[in-house]
Amino acid sequence: MIVIRNSDSLKRKKLAATIGFFDGVHLGHRYLISELKEIAAQSGLPSAIITFPQHPRAVLRCDYQPKLLNTYDEKIELLNKTGIDYCISLDFTRDLSQLTAKEFITEILARKYHVEILLIGYDHRFGHNREKGFEDYVAYGKDCNMQVVKASRYSEGEESISSSEIRRLIASHNVEGAAHLLTYPYTLEGRIVSGNKIGRTLGFPTANILVEEPCKIIPATGVYAVWVYLNGQKYKGMLYIGDRPTLNNGSNTSMEVNILDFSGDIYNNKISVAFIHYIRADIKFNTLEELRLQLEHDRETIGKLLD
Repeated sequence: MIVIRNSDSLKRKKLAATIGFFDGVHLGHRYLISELKEIAAQSGLPSAIITFPQHPRAVLRCDYQPKLLNTYDEKIELLNKTGIDYCISLDFTRDLSQLTAKEFITEILARKYHVEILLIGYDHRFGHNREKGFEDYVAYGKDCNMQVVKASRYSEGEESISSSEIRRLIASHNVEGAAHLLTYPYTLEGRIVSGNKIGRTLGFPTANILVEEPCKIIPATGVYAVWVYLNGQKYKGMLYIGDRPTLNNGSNTSMEVNILDFSGDIYNNKISVAFIHYIRADIKFNTLEELRLQLEHDRETIGKLLD
């Protein structure tokens, strides 16, 4: 896949394209992309995805902080694996947001990026205030010799396949359901920072994770079975998200992972954790010994699950 940031790079190449933010690059997105690739192959055209580095709402509202499934780089990496020919990275600006659907189709898609076939998601709308619908897009396309095609709806029995639904699942502990809709486990990356080292005194040393990307959604509090990726190696992990009520930690939420069968100094290293199973809620124990015994049970459960 070639990432295009300047339309001149295309050298007036005609394209079959679709457009969207594609947060998560989930099952529904992949179904749309497969349909685009089929249309492109039948038409003898390269396939292209047009997407945005910034969340459109964050551009229009400076106080809006999106909670996303992917960073931009993660999204590009996922799109690259779909076998698409081009990814057009289009900066979303206030000026762009003011274009009508007709102006966007004729001036941006047709004139600037030479889109000859445009595949529209079955429920997708664009243009200022999203006032127009599919029949309008078809008419605007005809005026500039562009064929506008409506994508078929993906159905696999789920009530909803959307980025919003996946975020809801993650925020309610259901990382297994989220992984099914994503087609991969939800993953966070960060840097290992120093903690209060209480876990070490209980026989469960943990790596405290500082997630450096503020846009990524954090799963709900609790204990999770995760795969840990550290220094090119993969390990089983027991990850905790919460405010450590047994330690009277106040309202400070921490994320820390006990890496099974691992020892060593790893402070300031980069780390990735892939959420596989939700284990239990965040519980306040009466004593540290009760906490230690529960952690022993959790570690045994997680070891078996990840086996």
